[in-house]
Amino acid sequence: MKIGTPLSATAKRVMLLGSGELGKEVIIALQRLGVEVIAVDRYDNAPGHQVAHRAYTINMADGNALLELVKKEQPHLIVPEIEALDTDMLAEIEKQGLAEVIPKARAAQLTMNREGIRCLAAEELGLPTSKYAFAESQEEIKQAIENGVGYPCIVKPVMSSSGKGQSTIKNEADIKTAWDYAKSGGRVDRGRVIVEEMIKFDYEITLLTVRALNGTGENGQSEIETHFCEPIGHIQVDGDYVESWQPQAMSEIAKQKSQDIAKAVTSNLGGRGLFGVELFIKGDDVWFSEVSPRPHDTGMVTMATQYQNEFELHARAILGLPVSTALREPGASAVIYGQMDEKGIAFEGIEKALAIPQTDIRLFGKPEAFKKRRMGVALAYGNDVDDARKRAKEAAGIVKTVVE
Repeated sequence: MKIGTPLSATAKRVMLLGSGELGKEVIIALQRLGVEVIAVDRYDNAPGHQVAHRAYTINMADGNALLELVKKEQPHLIVPEIEALDTDMLAEIEKQGLAEVIPKARAAQLTMNREGIRCLAAEELGLPTSKYAFAESQEEIKQAIENGVGYPCIVKPVMSSSGKGQSTIKNEADIKTAWDYAKSGGRVDRGRVIVEEMIKFDYEITLLTVRALNGTGENGQSEIETHFCEPIGHIQVDGDYVESWQPQAMSEIAKQKSQDIAKAVTSNLGGRGLFGVELFIKGDDVWFSEVSPRPHDTGMVTMATQYQNEFELHARAILGLPVSTALREPGASAVIYGQMDEKGIAFEGIEKALAIPQTDIRLFGKPEAFKKRRMGVALAYGNDVDDARKRAKEAAGIVKTVVE
């Protein structure tokens, strides 16, 4: 394969749809490989905007605006990094041959909608999942619970991410609050939610799964192979990750089941790239939860643990290059929050946080902070996971936001 020179006639152009902290790292990884990158997001000065060759602010759920930009920039590859997209237009762009969508437009369509991916996993592929039902009203939520989902349960918008719009229902009195929150928290309000049984699992993991052109088939052509990173354990509060670590200790049986489930889902979705597959584990039993066809927030820990982090793996797979998912050493990540609702905040305590041995800090550069908005992450590596988690949480707790 060939990669040209950025900002020239030979450039390999990649357009990222969504340019937050995860997209920013993908952009950096692509640029290190000589790629010209166009960053697109819904707000000005998004983290990825600050490092890309060119940046645009549009409503990516507006198909006409998306098509116009694609025709203007003529990217070779389009990489969706968020859910709030007009995926039908992505499919049309792919069909017309205007650009290759990573991993595929179908994958974006299915995974941005919890209904599509859950039905694929449970009904088409026959994978183990929690009991679930879909609802379009408070009454339908109640019926779903009474018809088998039971209390307690979880309600999520069919289209959202990072825990937005997600809540737990413990009894009938919680239904209205959960419905209202789901309506307000979804990326796109479809007026539809998923009601899920709450599985009593021991822990949950993210299994980063990479489909990359590593192998060579009988005809001498490269073929897609599936690779797995070591499992990532994590803690979520209200569906939003607050810390993660790698590797998560688990039985070999559970690990193999996890890989089998992840391969079944990602092979069906197809294409190249990195997928974040979320799974529930109890002993040797494994349940499929969700999948994202892109780097995962819990996977930021790989910046401290792997020779090739999740962003580098995604960039390499996107471009058709070989990958290695080898673990370098145990590590952990912990979220640094905005702590206030302000624009143009500053950070204090960075020097004290970095004085903790074997730690690092990533500040995302988001232009506006909210109390619970993820503004950065502390990373640590150590002799074991427990040591790394202690260092990461300590470093994250030292960094404070202030108003200048």
